[in-house]
Amino acid sequence: MRRATRLDGIPPTIFSEMSALAARTGAVNLGQGFPDVDGPDEAIDRAVRALRDGANQYPPGPGIPALREAVARHQQRHYGLSLDPATEVVVTTGATEGIAAAMLGLVEPGDEVMVLEPYYDSYLAMIQMAGGVRRPVTLRSPDLRLDEDAVRRAVTDRTRLILLNSPHNPTGTVLRPDELATLAEVAIEHDLRVITDEVYEHLTFGVPHVPIATLPGMWERTLTLSSIGKSYSFTGWKVGWATGPADLVGAVLAAKQWLTFTSGAPLQPAAAYALDELDEWPRRLAEDLRARRDLLCGGLSDLGLEVTVPDGTYFAVTDIGGLGWTDGNAFCRALPQRAGVVAIPLQGFYDSEAGRTLVRWTFCKRPEVLSEALRRLCAAELRA
Repeated sequence: MRRATRLDGIPPTIFSEMSALAARTGAVNLGQGFPDVDGPDEAIDRAVRALRDGANQYPPGPGIPALREAVARHQQRHYGLSLDPATEVVVTTGATEGIAAAMLGLVEPGDEVMVLEPYYDSYLAMIQMAGGVRRPVTLRSPDLRLDEDAVRRAVTDRTRLILLNSPHNPTGTVLRPDELATLAEVAIEHDLRVITDEVYEHLTFGVPHVPIATLPGMWERTLTLSSIGKSYSFTGWKVGWATGPADLVGAVLAAKQWLTFTSGAPLQPAAAYALDELDEWPRRLAEDLRARRDLLCGGLSDLGLEVTVPDGTYFAVTDIGGLGWTDGNAFCRALPQRAGVVAIPLQGFYDSEAGRTLVRWTFCKRPEVLSEALRRLCAAELRA
Protein backbone atom coordinates (compact mmCIF):
# COMPACT_ATOMS: atom_id res chain seq x y z
CA MET A 1 0.00 0.00 0.00
CA ARG A 2 1.41 3.39 -1.03
CA ARG A 3 2.19 5.74 1.84
CA ALA A 4 1.07 9.36 1.67
CA THR A 5 3.81 11.99 1.27
CA ARG A 6 4.01 15.77 1.44
CA LEU A 7 4.04 15.80 -2.37
CA ASP A 8 0.52 14.38 -2.55
CA GLY A 9 -1.93 16.88 -3.97
CA ILE A 10 0.75 19.03 -5.63
CA PRO A 11 -0.11 19.11 -9.36
CA PRO A 12 2.52 19.28 -12.12
CA THR A 13 3.46 22.86 -12.97
CA ILE A 14 0.98 24.30 -15.47
CA PHE A 15 3.76 26.18 -17.28
CA SER A 16 5.52 23.07 -18.57
CA GLU A 17 2.20 21.52 -19.51
CA MET A 18 1.00 24.50 -21.54
CA SER A 19 4.40 25.08 -23.20
CA ALA A 20 4.38 21.44 -24.29
CA LEU A 21 0.88 21.97 -25.67
CA ALA A 22 2.11 24.99 -27.64
CA ALA A 23 5.01 22.99 -29.10
CA ARG A 24 2.75 20.06 -29.98
CA THR A 25 0.13 22.18 -31.74
CA GLY A 26 2.32 24.89 -33.26
CA ALA A 27 0.47 27.53 -31.24
CA VAL A 28 1.87 30.94 -30.37
CA ASN A 29 3.00 30.58 -26.75
CA LEU A 30 1.69 33.48 -24.68
CA GLY A 31 1.68 31.20 -21.65
CA GLN A 32 5.13 30.71 -20.12
CA GLY A 33 6.97 33.90 -19.28
CA PHE A 34 10.27 33.72 -21.10
CA PRO A 35 11.49 36.32 -23.61
CA ASP A 36 12.18 35.37 -27.21
CA VAL A 37 15.15 37.77 -27.42
CA ASP A 38 18.27 37.29 -25.30
CA GLY A 39 19.73 39.80 -22.88
CA PRO A 40 22.77 42.05 -23.43
CA ASP A 41 25.60 40.69 -25.57
CA GLU A 42 28.19 42.17 -23.22
CA ALA A 43 27.00 39.89 -20.40
CA ILE A 44 26.99 36.87 -22.71
CA ASP A 45 30.55 37.70 -23.74
CA ARG A 46 31.53 37.78 -20.07
CA ALA A 47 30.06 34.30 -19.56
CA VAL A 48 32.01 32.98 -22.55
CA ARG A 49 35.18 34.59 -21.24
CA ALA A 50 34.60 33.02 -17.82
CA LEU A 51 34.29 29.60 -19.47
CA ARG A 52 37.55 30.14 -21.33
CA ASP A 53 39.26 31.46 -18.19
CA GLY A 54 38.50 28.30 -16.22
CA ALA A 55 35.24 28.96 -14.36
CA ASN A 56 34.16 25.36 -14.90
CA GLN A 57 34.34 23.86 -11.41
CA TYR A 58 32.26 24.36 -8.28
CA PRO A 59 32.06 27.99 -7.19
CA PRO A 60 31.76 28.71 -3.45
CA GLY A 61 28.47 27.54 -1.95
CA PRO A 62 27.31 31.08 -0.99
CA GLY A 63 28.28 32.38 -4.45
CA ILE A 64 31.44 33.98 -5.79
CA PRO A 65 32.49 37.12 -3.87
CA ALA A 66 32.25 39.29 -7.01
CA LEU A 67 28.54 38.53 -7.44
CA ARG A 68 27.70 38.88 -3.75
CA GLU A 69 29.48 42.24 -3.75
CA ALA A 70 27.66 43.33 -6.94
CA VAL A 71 24.31 42.41 -5.37
CA ALA A 72 25.18 44.43 -2.27
CA ARG A 73 26.08 47.45 -4.43
CA HIS A 74 22.82 47.04 -6.39
CA GLN A 75 20.73 47.09 -3.19
CA GLN A 76 22.60 50.17 -1.93
CA ARG A 77 22.39 52.02 -5.23
CA HIS A 78 18.70 51.41 -5.87
CA TYR A 79 17.19 51.21 -2.40
CA GLY A 80 19.69 52.58 0.11
CA LEU A 81 20.08 49.19 1.81
CA SER A 82 23.56 48.52 3.20
CA LEU A 83 24.55 44.84 3.10
CA ASP A 84 27.55 42.85 4.24
CA PRO A 85 28.19 40.69 1.14
CA ALA A 86 29.94 38.06 3.27
CA THR A 87 26.95 37.36 5.56
CA GLU A 88 23.87 39.10 4.14
CA VAL A 89 23.92 37.87 0.53
CA VAL A 90 23.71 34.32 -0.79
CA VAL A 91 23.58 33.27 -4.44
CA THR A 92 20.86 30.78 -5.42
CA THR A 93 19.97 28.76 -8.49
CA GLY A 94 17.36 31.28 -9.56
CA ALA A 95 14.79 32.80 -7.23
CA THR A 96 12.89 29.49 -7.36
CA GLU A 97 15.64 27.82 -5.34
CA GLY A 98 15.64 30.84 -3.06
CA ILE A 99 11.94 30.26 -2.35
CA ALA A 100 12.52 26.55 -1.77
CA ALA A 101 15.47 27.11 0.56
CA ALA A 102 13.65 29.86 2.47
CA MET A 103 10.63 27.65 3.04
CA LEU A 104 12.73 24.66 4.08
CA GLY A 105 14.98 26.78 6.28
CA LEU A 106 12.36 28.94 7.99
CA VAL A 107 9.06 27.01 8.06
CA GLU A 108 8.39 24.37 10.70
CA PRO A 109 5.64 21.78 10.29
CA GLY A 110 2.28 23.35 11.12
CA ASP A 111 3.48 26.95 10.66
CA GLU A 112 1.04 29.12 8.73
CA VAL A 113 2.34 31.18 5.81
CA MET A 114 0.28 34.10 4.55
CA VAL A 115 0.50 34.29 0.74
CA LEU A 116 -1.12 36.57 -1.82
CA GLU A 117 -3.64 34.76 -4.01
CA PRO A 118 -3.26 34.07 -6.92
CA TYR A 119 0.13 32.68 -5.94
CA TYR A 120 2.99 31.50 -8.14
CA ASP A 121 2.70 27.71 -8.23
CA SER A 122 6.09 26.97 -6.65
CA TYR A 123 4.93 28.77 -3.48
CA LEU A 124 2.17 26.22 -2.95
CA ALA A 125 4.54 23.32 -3.56
CA MET A 126 7.29 24.54 -1.26
CA ILE A 127 5.02 25.54 1.62
CA GLN A 128 3.54 22.06 1.47
CA MET A 129 6.92 20.33 1.15
CA ALA A 130 8.14 22.24 4.23
CA GLY A 131 5.07 21.06 6.18
CA GLY A 132 3.57 24.55 6.35
CA VAL A 133 -0.04 25.65 5.92
CA ARG A 134 -0.87 28.39 3.46
CA ARG A 135 -3.22 31.23 4.43
CA PRO A 136 -4.22 32.97 1.18
CA VAL A 137 -5.19 36.63 0.94
CA THR A 138 -6.96 37.25 -2.36
CA LEU A 139 -6.20 40.07 -4.80
CA ARG A 140 -9.74 40.41 -6.10
CA SER A 141 -10.84 41.30 -9.61
CA PRO A 142 -11.24 43.58 -11.39
CA ASP A 143 -8.53 45.81 -9.88
CA LEU A 144 -6.51 42.99 -8.22
CA ARG A 145 -5.59 45.07 -5.18
CA LEU A 146 -4.75 44.04 -1.63
CA ASP A 147 -7.65 43.93 0.84
CA GLU A 148 -6.18 45.32 4.06
CA ASP A 149 -8.93 43.87 6.26
CA ALA A 150 -8.34 40.44 4.70
CA VAL A 151 -4.66 40.69 5.62
CA ARG A 152 -5.53 41.25 9.26
CA ARG A 153 -8.14 38.47 9.28
CA ALA A 154 -5.64 35.98 7.83
CA VAL A 155 -3.32 36.13 10.85
CA THR A 156 -3.77 33.49 13.56
CA ASP A 157 -1.66 32.43 16.52
CA ARG A 158 0.03 29.90 14.21
CA THR A 159 1.06 32.41 11.52
CA ARG A 160 4.84 32.74 11.26
CA LEU A 161 5.59 34.14 7.79
CA ILE A 162 4.28 36.39 5.05
CA LEU A 163 5.34 35.25 1.57
CA LEU A 164 5.09 38.36 -0.55
CA ASN A 165 5.47 38.92 -4.31
CA SER A 166 5.59 42.41 -5.77
CA PRO A 167 5.67 43.14 -8.67
CA HIS A 168 3.21 40.27 -8.59
CA ASN A 169 3.12 37.23 -10.82
CA PRO A 170 0.61 36.35 -12.24
CA THR A 171 -1.44 39.58 -11.98
CA GLY A 172 1.12 42.32 -12.69
CA THR A 173 0.02 44.21 -9.56
CA VAL A 174 2.68 46.42 -7.96
CA LEU A 175 1.86 46.94 -4.30
CA ARG A 176 1.35 50.58 -3.33
CA PRO A 177 3.05 52.21 -0.33
CA ASP A 178 -0.18 52.06 1.70
CA GLU A 179 -0.57 48.34 0.97
CA LEU A 180 3.05 47.66 1.94
CA ALA A 181 2.56 49.72 5.11
CA THR A 182 -0.37 47.50 6.12
CA LEU A 183 1.69 44.36 5.58
CA ALA A 184 4.58 45.86 7.56
CA GLU A 185 2.29 46.89 10.39
CA VAL A 186 0.84 43.38 10.61
CA ALA A 187 4.29 41.78 10.44
CA ILE A 188 5.63 43.95 13.26
CA GLU A 189 2.51 43.61 15.41
CA HIS A 190 2.55 39.81 15.19
CA ASP A 191 6.33 39.38 14.98
CA LEU A 192 6.18 37.74 11.56
CA ARG A 193 9.04 37.25 9.14
CA VAL A 194 8.57 38.33 5.53
CA ILE A 195 9.96 36.57 2.48
CA THR A 196 9.57 38.82 -0.53
CA ASP A 197 10.02 37.69 -4.14
CA GLU A 198 11.07 40.74 -6.17
CA VAL A 199 12.32 39.22 -9.43
CA TYR A 200 10.35 41.80 -11.46
CA GLU A 201 11.70 44.71 -9.39
CA HIS A 202 12.90 46.69 -12.42
CA LEU A 203 10.04 45.84 -14.77
CA THR A 204 7.37 48.34 -13.73
CA PHE A 205 5.50 50.84 -15.86
CA GLY A 206 5.26 54.29 -14.33
CA VAL A 207 4.74 52.85 -10.83
CA PRO A 208 7.76 52.64 -8.53
CA HIS A 209 8.71 49.38 -6.88
CA VAL A 210 9.25 49.83 -3.15
CA PRO A 211 10.97 46.94 -1.33
CA ILE A 212 9.21 46.20 1.94
CA ALA A 213 12.65 45.83 3.55
CA THR A 214 13.05 49.62 3.28
CA LEU A 215 10.06 50.35 5.55
CA PRO A 216 10.71 51.17 9.22
CA GLY A 217 11.16 48.08 11.36
CA MET A 218 11.21 45.70 8.39
CA TRP A 219 14.87 45.16 7.51
CA GLU A 220 15.53 42.88 10.46
CA ARG A 221 12.58 40.60 9.63
CA THR A 222 12.70 40.55 5.79
CA LEU A 223 14.40 38.16 3.37
CA THR A 224 14.44 39.54 -0.19
CA LEU A 225 14.75 37.31 -3.27
CA SER A 226 15.62 38.38 -6.80
CA SER A 227 17.54 37.21 -9.85
CA ILE A 228 19.22 38.17 -13.10
CA GLY A 229 16.62 36.29 -15.16
CA LYS A 230 13.76 38.74 -15.62
CA SER A 231 15.54 42.10 -15.42
CA TYR A 232 18.17 41.08 -17.99
CA SER A 233 16.23 38.54 -20.12
CA PHE A 234 18.41 35.61 -19.04
CA THR A 235 15.74 33.34 -17.57
CA GLY A 236 17.72 30.22 -18.51
CA TRP A 237 20.77 31.27 -16.51
CA LYS A 238 19.03 30.55 -13.19
CA VAL A 239 21.23 32.93 -11.19
CA GLY A 240 19.41 34.44 -8.24
CA TRP A 241 20.15 35.71 -4.76
CA ALA A 242 18.71 36.21 -1.30
CA THR A 243 19.53 39.25 0.81
CA GLY A 244 18.68 40.30 4.34
CA PRO A 245 19.88 39.97 7.92
CA ALA A 246 22.51 37.31 8.49
CA ASP A 247 20.24 34.94 10.41
CA LEU A 248 17.67 34.75 7.60
CA VAL A 249 20.31 34.48 4.87
CA GLY A 250 22.03 31.81 6.92
CA ALA A 251 18.79 29.79 7.05
CA VAL A 252 18.62 29.91 3.24
CA LEU A 253 22.23 28.78 2.93
CA ALA A 254 21.68 25.97 5.43
CA ALA A 255 18.92 24.54 3.23
CA LYS A 256 20.48 25.45 -0.13
CA GLN A 257 23.65 23.45 0.57
CA TRP A 258 21.51 20.28 0.44
CA LEU A 259 19.62 21.34 -2.72
CA THR A 260 21.96 22.40 -5.53
CA PHE A 261 24.91 23.22 -3.21
CA THR A 262 26.14 25.56 -5.94
CA SER A 263 25.72 26.22 -9.67
CA GLY A 264 26.40 28.55 -12.58
CA ALA A 265 30.16 29.00 -12.21
CA PRO A 266 30.67 30.88 -15.52
CA LEU A 267 27.35 32.71 -15.22
CA GLN A 268 27.96 34.24 -11.82
CA PRO A 269 30.77 36.59 -12.97
CA ALA A 270 28.66 37.57 -15.98
CA ALA A 271 25.73 38.37 -13.69
CA ALA A 272 28.03 40.48 -11.51
CA TYR A 273 29.18 42.39 -14.58
CA ALA A 274 25.58 43.02 -15.66
CA LEU A 275 24.58 44.37 -12.24
CA ASP A 276 27.59 46.67 -12.03
CA GLU A 277 28.09 47.80 -15.62
CA LEU A 278 24.71 47.43 -17.38
CA ASP A 279 22.49 49.13 -14.83
CA GLU A 280 20.47 50.97 -17.50
CA TRP A 281 19.58 47.84 -19.46
CA PRO A 282 16.56 46.86 -17.30
CA ARG A 283 15.17 50.40 -17.56
CA ARG A 284 15.25 50.26 -21.35
CA LEU A 285 13.71 46.79 -21.25
CA ALA A 286 10.87 48.10 -19.08
CA GLU A 287 10.18 50.90 -21.57
CA ASP A 288 10.03 48.39 -24.39
CA LEU A 289 7.83 46.02 -22.40
CA ARG A 290 5.42 48.85 -21.67
CA ALA A 291 4.80 49.29 -25.40
CA ARG A 292 4.32 45.55 -25.80
CA ARG A 293 1.94 45.51 -22.84
CA ASP A 294 -0.14 48.20 -24.49
CA LEU A 295 -0.17 46.28 -27.79
CA LEU A 296 -1.39 43.07 -26.16
CA CYS A 297 -3.85 44.64 -23.74
CA GLY A 298 -5.37 46.83 -26.44
CA GLY A 299 -5.79 43.86 -28.75
CA LEU A 300 -7.34 41.66 -26.06
CA SER A 301 -9.74 44.44 -25.12
CA ASP A 302 -10.76 44.83 -28.76
CA LEU A 303 -11.69 41.14 -28.72
CA GLY A 304 -14.22 41.82 -25.97
CA LEU A 305 -12.16 40.56 -23.07
CA GLU A 306 -12.13 42.37 -19.74
CA VAL A 307 -8.46 43.27 -19.29
CA THR A 308 -6.68 44.35 -16.10
CA VAL A 309 -3.77 46.43 -17.38
CA PRO A 310 -0.71 45.53 -15.26
CA ASP A 311 1.65 47.96 -13.55
CA GLY A 312 4.59 45.58 -13.91
CA THR A 313 5.97 42.12 -14.82
CA TYR A 314 5.52 40.27 -18.14
CA PHE A 315 1.82 39.49 -17.70
CA ALA A 316 -1.72 40.72 -18.20
CA VAL A 317 -4.88 39.10 -16.83
CA THR A 318 -8.24 38.90 -18.55
CA ASP A 319 -11.66 37.69 -17.44
CA ILE A 320 -13.18 35.38 -20.06
CA GLY A 321 -16.60 35.28 -18.39
CA GLY A 322 -17.89 37.83 -20.89
CA LEU A 323 -17.30 35.31 -23.68
CA GLY A 324 -19.61 32.85 -21.97
CA TRP A 325 -16.90 30.67 -20.40
CA THR A 326 -17.20 29.56 -16.78
CA ASP A 327 -13.90 27.67 -16.62
CA GLY A 328 -10.53 29.18 -17.56
CA ASN A 329 -8.90 25.78 -17.72
CA ALA A 330 -11.38 24.61 -20.35
CA PHE A 331 -10.90 27.84 -22.31
CA CYS A 332 -7.09 27.53 -22.32
CA ARG A 333 -7.17 23.89 -23.37
CA ALA A 334 -9.52 24.71 -26.24
CA LEU A 335 -7.58 27.79 -27.34
CA PRO A 336 -4.73 26.08 -29.25
CA GLN A 337 -7.21 24.27 -31.52
CA ARG A 338 -9.58 27.21 -31.85
CA ALA A 339 -7.03 29.97 -32.36
CA GLY A 340 -3.48 28.56 -32.38
CA VAL A 341 -2.57 30.44 -29.19
CA VAL A 342 -1.64 29.26 -25.68
CA ALA A 343 -2.39 31.14 -22.44
CA ILE A 344 -2.38 30.15 -18.75
CA PRO A 345 -5.55 29.52 -16.70
CA LEU A 346 -5.31 31.07 -13.25
CA GLN A 347 -7.72 28.93 -11.26
CA GLY A 348 -4.88 26.60 -10.26
CA PHE A 349 -3.23 29.55 -8.49
CA TYR A 350 -6.19 30.00 -6.13
CA ASP A 351 -7.62 28.15 -3.17
CA SER A 352 -10.89 30.01 -3.75
CA GLU A 353 -13.13 30.24 -6.80
CA ALA A 354 -12.11 33.87 -7.40
CA GLY A 355 -9.86 32.97 -10.34
CA ARG A 356 -12.14 30.55 -12.14
CA THR A 357 -12.57 32.71 -15.25
CA LEU A 358 -9.21 34.49 -15.18
CA VAL A 359 -6.50 33.87 -17.79
CA ARG A 360 -2.89 35.11 -17.88
CA TRP A 361 -1.19 36.22 -21.10
CA THR A 362 2.48 37.14 -21.46
CA PHE A 363 3.71 40.15 -23.45
CA CYS A 364 7.47 39.50 -23.17
CA LYS A 365 7.50 38.31 -26.79
CA ARG A 366 8.52 40.32 -29.86
CA PRO A 367 5.85 42.71 -31.17
CA GLU A 368 5.44 40.69 -34.37
CA VAL A 369 4.72 37.57 -32.28
CA LEU A 370 2.12 39.44 -30.23
CA SER A 371 0.54 40.81 -33.41
CA GLU A 372 0.36 37.33 -34.92
CA ALA A 373 -1.27 35.97 -31.76
CA LEU A 374 -3.84 38.77 -31.82
CA ARG A 375 -4.50 38.15 -35.51
CA ARG A 376 -5.19 34.49 -34.79
CA LEU A 377 -7.42 35.31 -31.85
CA CYS A 378 -9.37 37.84 -33.91
CA ALA A 379 -9.99 35.26 -36.64
CA ALA A 380 -11.13 32.57 -34.17
CA GLU A 381 -14.45 31.80 -32.53
CA LEU A 382 -13.68 32.51 -28.90
CA ARG A 383 -17.16 32.36 -27.42
CA ALA A 384 -18.15 29.29 -25.43
